[in-house]
Amino acid sequence: MRAYILKRLLLLPPTVFIVTVIVFFIMWIVPGDAAMMILAGAQGESGFSQEAVDQLRDQLGLSRPVYEQYADWIWQLLQGDLGVSIYHGSPVIDDLGNRFIVTLQLAIMAILISALVAIPVGVLSAVKQDTRLDYMVRLFTIAGIALPSFWVGILFLAALAYWFNWLPPLGYAILWEEPLKNLQQLTFPAIALAYAELAFTARITRSTMLEVMREDYMRTARAKGLSELKVIARHALRNALLPVFTISGWQFARLMGGVVVIETIFVVPGIGSLLIEAIQFRDYPIIQAVMVTVSALILGLNLIIDLIYGWLDPRIRYA
Repeated sequence: MRAYILKRLLLLPPTVFIVTVIVFFIMWIVPGDAAMMILAGAQGESGFSQEAVDQLRDQLGLSRPVYEQYADWIWQLLQGDLGVSIYHGSPVIDDLGNRFIVTLQLAIMAILISALVAIPVGVLSAVKQDTRLDYMVRLFTIAGIALPSFWVGILFLAALAYWFNWLPPLGYAILWEEPLKNLQQLTFPAIALAYAELAFTARITRSTMLEVMREDYMRTARAKGLSELKVIARHALRNALLPVFTISGWQFARLMGGVVVIETIFVVPGIGSLLIEAIQFRDYPIIQAVMVTVSALILGLNLIIDLIYGWLDPRIRYA
């Protein structure tokens, strides 16, 4: 187990380095100029000269060679400094910290909804294979995988406004201060975000359950006189959930990608909406900080899942 943990830990630093290189240098491929965005104003109504653009680029440090900017950025990251916003002039860590809590709560709610719905639905679909219930579940999950999360979010808003004449409150209420308003604001975005994930998880649960239920030890458990409920819960489900647990890190990455659109649709002030604003104004420090933070979170979660999976399945750590 120690060798397995050491290998996983040694893979982390080069992976983080590759992520920082991609995040930083890809911003210089995207067309647009932060200096021009600032001089043009929020609505693009202000005029400016090329001399003014060059002067502002010098002040912001954007005219230096890219490799020098990357070296400075990495050095700041190692010191815990995410830089200063080009457009707003405020520390990036302050903007990111305020928004990150909102996005983290939304992602956790989506993951919980996905797990609580997908696993029972997938198990029922496998146990009731080729019945009407199974066909309904398969139709529901295929639709969830096929429909984009932004379309599901728009449908939610349209249904709430048309049938119930109600929309989630705007803004963000802190959970421990106004829990009811907080849940009103984030429940429907979380459901819209979770739909695709629970559909995929339900299909994985169904397929792995069908495989496990055909194993010899399942017939042995039934031959010993165990009830069907105990056979499913103790023997089938425990082994079928290992692949589901493995893909949870990948699902979290998908969730963070969907958060960008869902937060914009439901006007949730999280890092998704912050990223959209930063892209509009070419605010490179904020874009890079958001991408590195999310990437580090996903890499850390995948590392934890790999270690737990190796602990649960001896075949992995002894391979």
